[in-house]
Amino acid sequence: MSDHSHLLVLDDEKNYLLVLEALLSDAGYKVTALNDPETGLAFLEESEVDVVITDMKMPKLTGADVLAHVKKNYPQTPVLIMTAFGTIESAVEVMRTGAFDYITKPFSNDELLLAVQNASELAKAHRRYRLLHANLEERYGLKQIIGRSRAIKDVLAMVDRAAPSKSTVLITGESGTGKELVARAIHFSSPRKDGPFISVNCMALNPGVLESELFGHEKGSFTGAVAMKRGRFELAHGGTLFLDEIGELSQDIQVKLLRVLQERKIERVGGGEEVEVDIRVVTATNKDLMEEVQKGNFREDLYYRLNVVHIQLPPLRERREDIPLLATHFADKVVREQNVERRAFSTEAMDYMTGYEWPGNIRQLENVVERCMVLASHEMITVEDLPQEIRDEETQLKSAVDLLPVKLDLGETLEKIEAALIRRALVRSDFVQVKAAEMLNISKSLLQYKLKKYQITGH
Repeated sequence: MSDHSHLLVLDDEKNYLLVLEALLSDAGYKVTALNDPETGLAFLEESEVDVVITDMKMPKLTGADVLAHVKKNYPQTPVLIMTAFGTIESAVEVMRTGAFDYITKPFSNDELLLAVQNASELAKAHRRYRLLHANLEERYGLKQIIGRSRAIKDVLAMVDRAAPSKSTVLITGESGTGKELVARAIHFSSPRKDGPFISVNCMALNPGVLESELFGHEKGSFTGAVAMKRGRFELAHGGTLFLDEIGELSQDIQVKLLRVLQERKIERVGGGEEVEVDIRVVTATNKDLMEEVQKGNFREDLYYRLNVVHIQLPPLRERREDIPLLATHFADKVVREQNVERRAFSTEAMDYMTGYEWPGNIRQLENVVERCMVLASHEMITVEDLPQEIRDEETQLKSAVDLLPVKLDLGETLEKIEAALIRRALVRSDFVQVKAAEMLNISKSLLQYKLKKYQITGH
């Protein structure tokens, strides 16, 4: 029995249509039977059809014409060809041009039902793939980069502009700022979204293992290489290769990566044959690569190859207005994935979270939200439920100071800290200046002077 797959049957012989419609309907399929192929093609535009079954010899349009139209406009829809004039040559021809199967009239009921079942299974597989891919796009697309801050809007605009191109992209930012999420958003917003997204952490593997992982190896190329293995470059063919922690590459692998970017060809370890690869390379690092170039740790020519499009991700402390949105998103995720009770953060708890420096950025925020959702014993998450480092103001201040450079200009730094405290008060007060001034224990007029001095937008 089928799962109600929808079949479109085209045959100019009405008696044959009636027989086919009865046979396939009895087998559990939803059947639309038409004796005019032009009407059939029009029907395809308006309805979802899983499998097309068409006679070969018909007036106006032949089965080959129907096949060509379906392959062009609905490439995932299998087409079965029926004909009373079957020859080996015509069978080979329609199979070569993309028919799923070829049945010669007269055929047995079992023969037809088996062919239709196989085509229906293929259609179901395509349907599952489309749903899976839609879920991946939903999970890793631009919508997953959450925020309303100017900084994150700039990132989204860069991703939107960069995605359609083939250019290499360098994503920089502190650890935990979401570099891989941005890389996936670039992939799923690009023409390569139906291809693979292959991710490699260059710091997680030693140079010898990393070379084999990236380029693959031939059988017997080293001890333990018992079979040929394709590397990540080959696996990413037609898609995107994401190289995280790119600043950790050894000089030898840097040279090989530069060659791949220049020639779009790789050689497996222990092999002499060149393999062409069609990939888009996206890289990420929390290091200053230009500084690494000046130190001699990173090749300058490779740096410029990678840095065609540069996306700098802001740390969480520079996009504080996004923290409530992110916290809610992560809380919803915990409810969905761990089946825990929904809990909200109290206003005071959210104020503490918004004011914290978040040295671990979004990753740290997600961990804190999960911990609070799982461990809190009441419906509302309060300040007491937050980790010590967040609710302790002295610890918050120390963590902020620890993030500052050792060598700095004291006056300039104090002004920056004062500006940061004013911004934090504005965020906590929902940009109501009177409330922000109260939090800072200063007059509204002094606050307005400071806003003008530091060019802070007070809304």
